[in-house]
Parts: sequence; C-alpha cells; structure tokens
Amino acid sequence: MIWSRLKNSEYTGRQILNAGAAMLLLCIALFAYTGNFIFLAPPFVLAGLAWVSLDWKSFYWFFLFTIPLSCEIELGPLSTTVPDEQLMWLFVPVMMLVLAFNYRRIPQWFLRHPITLVLFLQFVWLIVAVIFSENHFLSLKFLAAKIWFLNAYILLPVLIIREQKDFKKAYLLFAIPALLHALFAFVWHFFLHFDYWASNDVVRPFYANHVDYSTVISMLFPLSLTAYQLTKGKPLLRLIILGTILFLIPAIYYAGARAAMLGVLFSFIVAFAIRKKIANLIMPVFFIFIGSMIFYLAHNQLYVKYRPEMKYTATQRTFGDLITATFRGTDMSSMERFYRWIAGARMSRERPITGVGPNNFYDHYKAYTSPMFKTWVSRNPERSTTHNYFLFMLVEQGWPACILYGILVMVVLSQAQRIYHQCRDPFYKKVTMGLTMMFAVGFVNNFFSELLETHKIGALFYLSITLLIIVDHITKKQNAAASTPSA
Repeated sequence: MIWSRLKNSEYTGRQILNAGAAMLLLCIALFAYTGNFIFLAPPFVLAGLAWVSLDWKSFYWFFLFTIPLSCEIELGPLSTTVPDEQLMWLFVPVMMLVLAFNYRRIPQWFLRHPITLVLFLQFVWLIVAVIFSENHFLSLKFLAAKIWFLNAYILLPVLIIREQKDFKKAYLLFAIPALLHALFAFVWHFFLHFDYWASNDVVRPFYANHVDYSTVISMLFPLSLTAYQLTKGKPLLRLIILGTILFLIPAIYYAGARAAMLGVLFSFIVAFAIRKKIANLIMPVFFIFIGSMIFYLAHNQLYVKYRPEMKYTATQRTFGDLITATFRGTDMSSMERFYRWIAGARMSRERPITGVGPNNFYDHYKAYTSPMFKTWVSRNPERSTTHNYFLFMLVEQGWPACILYGILVMVVLSQAQRIYHQCRDPFYKKVTMGLTMMFAVGFVNNFFSELLETHKIGALFYLSITLLIIVDHITKKQNAAASTPSA
C-alpha cells in the first residue's frame, strides 16, 4: 500500500529523488575529504534495500551480474568481496521473510532430491564440526559464510529459475562480464609477453590470483560449448559464441594453471561417460587410483624420495618451464603441495572424526609439517590451506565431511547421467551436459585447491548442482505430461 502511493505520487517521487541526490553528493564529499570508502556505501545500500523490497526476484538477477565484477577489499583484520558478499547477506533475511509468509515456498521435489539430501547432511556435519572446533570464533565465521552461500546459490535459484529463458538469462548475466574481463586480462597479458609471474597481476582486482581466474574461465568453457549448440539458426549469435570458444582455449592455457586444463580434459571424459552410461564408474575408479598412489608413496616412506632440493626449487618463469619443473620435482608450488598434504595427513590422525574445526587449519598445521619438503613460500603469509578439498574437509571437519564430499560428487554425476538420458527436450538435454561438464571442471580444480569458499567459483559450482536439480524436475514434469493420454 505504501509503495503504491509512493509510485502514484509525482511530488513524493520528486522528494525522494532530491533527497537521494543530496545524500549521494554528501557521501561523495565525505569520501573526498576522508578518503574512506565506507562513506560511498549509504546511497547504494538504500537503493538496494528499496529494490529488494519492491521486487526481490529481479534483484537476484542483478546479484548474478555483480558476481564476476566483485572485488576483495581489506577492512582492517577482515576482508570481504564487494558487492556480492553484501548482497548475499541481504538475501538471508529476504529468505527468512519469504518463508515466514509461506514456509511451503521451498518445493517438496527439491527437498526430496538425493542431491539435496547430501547437501543437507554436509551442512549438519558442518555444525557438528563447529561445536567441537578448536577455535569457535573462526569456525562460526565459516558457518555464517556457508549459510549465505547455500541460501544464495542453492535455495534462491529454486524459487526463481523455472523456464528456458531463465537458464539463458543466468548464463548471460554471469558470462558476459566474466568474459569481457577475461578478454581485457588476456590483452594485458599479451603486452606483458604472457609472462607467467604476470598472470596474477593481470587478473586483479577481480580475482585474487591466476588460479581463481583460470578456474572460472575453464568452468565457463563447457557452458560456451552448450551455448553454441543452442544457437543453431542464429548465425550472428552463433559466430560470437564460436569466437568466445576459440578465445577461451588460449586464455585458459596462458592463465598458467595446470588444474584448469586438466579440468577441461576431465569434463570431456565425463561427457563421454554420461553418453555411454558409465558415469557411475568414474569416481570409484578415481578413488581407487588416488588410494593406490597414496599407498605407493606411503609404503616404506617412499614419498621421501621426491623431496625437493631447496636451492633448485623455484616459481617458474613460463608455463613450459612449469610443466618441466613439475616432472623434475623442482617446481615450488608442487613441492609446497606435498608440504601441506603431509601436514594434513598427520593432523587427521589426532582428530579423525570432527577435525580441528572449520577455518582452523592454518593455526595448527605447521607443527605437523615435514621440514624436508619446506620451500621458500612455506611461511604462508596469505594463510592458504591444504590445496586439496578432500584433505581440507578431512583436517577441518573429519572423515564424515570428507566422505560426504566424495558422495556428493558421485551422486551429482549419477543423477546427471539419469537426467540426461531421460530428457526428451533437446534444450534441457544439452543444458544437463553443459552443467555436468562445468561441475566436473570445478571438481578437478578443487582437487588441487580449496576453492568452493571463493565467491565466483563457489557460485558456479553450487549453481551447477541446483540447476541440475531444477532440470530434473522440469524433465519429470514434461515426461509425465507426454505420457498422459489426451482426452
């Protein structure tokens, strides 16, 4: 009632506009005088609150657009990404209000889905790990972040994304700003002669480093392949997307992250397996291979044979040098991974069930490291963690969390295969494959780092899961309608 009166009152609207302009000018003046960015926030905060109160669903589309353009800023001892994290905060009370008016807004088909069940069990065990944490303050921060992550990328899309046009809109809103920035970073990198060290500089401030950047563009690669398939009959748009695909190939290569390339390769293996109905074998084979490698290296402490000679261990100048150094055991980042993995494995023995607590790895791991694998970056001023998400879960949340993450990957691939072969609609069939390939790329990148807590990568990873669940529901409805005889 209040908003309808405001919209119908030209005088009131003019007053609001004048007040907003005055506030904006005042905030700009305060920022210019103090140099404090906090004074620029009030006009945007009030505008956002007004928008979300008028139409929170359209505001969600704006939120998706902001994710690729968000930047990390330091606020004293704390850091945040602006503006996507603040919008995630805002969506928590929005969801609470939506459910307060009608708690049945979350559909039963979503709550009963096998993937949702695994996500729920992961969240429950996270709470258990927080309870038994070594440092509850750090763990509660992690829990809070996980809540607004799951709300923004798991719950809200179920209420908003329902039709083909919604899938297209979500892709365009995320992909266009991300790819435009990728083009800018690529051109800048070109003028720096694709120097490997410069790969971190050219992606800032939108990414912390080249690993985050390469993960995002590698996850967008299979979606671009899907978009190309879906633009048949639209020659201009099809040509643009083909250009995007051809651009992403060298962009991923020169980003200089081995995991991103392996992820793209693995996604094609997953696509082949889904078509041949053998996707259920991928993760068991993967786990057997990894388990065999661990047993081989641990037997008689054979891993000691691969210890680096510190004077020969360095960050490489070119990507070719990186690959060569990886096989010679002289690459710094590879040896540092061994350093962290050994520490993580030793830590897990003391707290195998609940771990040391979410967000607690950094404060405890150095006492468990092996000095023979120490490199010149082992001081770890950036406070990075295990460089492997399975080990990250094991150390901080115990074996149940590690196992549940493995189950999640297996269930997603299994459900994706079922959805793909049950789809009769060509659009959703292709979308299913694109989403699964994107998930597969994210899984491989996450195997060599812990990236799900970074906003851009976490967004793509969790959205791929949620959209698969939505496609499953749409496919079941379409199949039920097609099998119902007409009167």
